[in-house]
Amino acid sequence: MSLIQFENVSHSYSGTNALDNLIFEIAENKITAIIGRSGSGKSTLVQIINGLIVPTKGKVFVLGSYLDYTKINKLRLKIGYSVQGTGLFPHMTVYENISLLGKITGMLKHDIERRTDFLMSLVNLTPDFKTKYPHQLSGGEQQRVGICRAMLLNPPIFLLDEAFAALDPTTKNEIHAELLKLQETEPRTIVLVTHDLNEAIKLGDNIMVLENGVIQQYGTRDEIVNNPQNDFVKNYMNHIN
Repeated sequence: MSLIQFENVSHSYSGTNALDNLIFEIAENKITAIIGRSGSGKSTLVQIINGLIVPTKGKVFVLGSYLDYTKINKLRLKIGYSVQGTGLFPHMTVYENISLLGKITGMLKHDIERRTDFLMSLVNLTPDFKTKYPHQLSGGEQQRVGICRAMLLNPPIFLLDEAFAALDPTTKNEIHAELLKLQETEPRTIVLVTHDLNEAIKLGDNIMVLENGVIQQYGTRDEIVNNPQNDFVKNYMNHIN
């Protein structure tokens, strides 16, 4: 089953195509990595899924329904979204940042607290972090809080847009392990946008290679690594560390 589907989707900025007639489906409860160089269209793709960008042409289906961009707010509650820098509110504590969507949607206080404790434990944030503010956290700790906030409502879809790009290698490896643990504990459909090929191969069940808004290859991790379909993908694979 696919939770996300693009049918002939294109998008342009000032007449220049960022995405060109994309046709694909994203499998349920798998991690799909979207990789490509800067300007390849990968962030545009994930922002279309989240309703931040309305495509110039084509149809998008999310959770089995046509994506109506005039009624996007309700759908967004079913989509977790984490970006580079996390976007934490600086005047709120870690607990307040994580619990915000729960309060907005009317979750019971007890359920919010239980869910927050569970998520923090999965990403190795001890209870004393609850009262800290973002400026008191390292980059890796902020990213962990951002993941917890995005996961609070247990959304079936989780979008990660270059979420780990600014982290040092050690912290990045730790968060990769925590993300895989989270996926094992609570499987969901994850779309990971990254320019880091090693990250895509480490985390992705499936990988899409984009260049100039065109899908160069889309398949399982093994297919991409062991059977590149063209010279572009083959050259890309040569950059694996």
